[in-house]
Amino acid sequence: MSERITVNASGLSCPQPVMETKKALSGLESGCVEVLVDTATSRDNVARFAENKGWRVRKEPRDGGYRVVLER
Repeated sequence: MSERITVNASGLSCPQPVMETKKALSGLESGCVEVLVDTATSRDNVARFAENKGWRVRKEPRDGGYRVVLER
């Protein structure tokens, strides 16, 4: 069974959303991680970090921010 984790990084300024994402992905071989952010900069930084680590990334708008879905 693959894990599903949600990281709420809304309200955090960079580089905190990336650091929270890194912590969530640490030791995780596969699964789905949803990262909630409220700025386009955080969205793009989280997406770039995850892609560099080999995760598939999907970016979606949500109320007042963005959802970045990482899957592997």
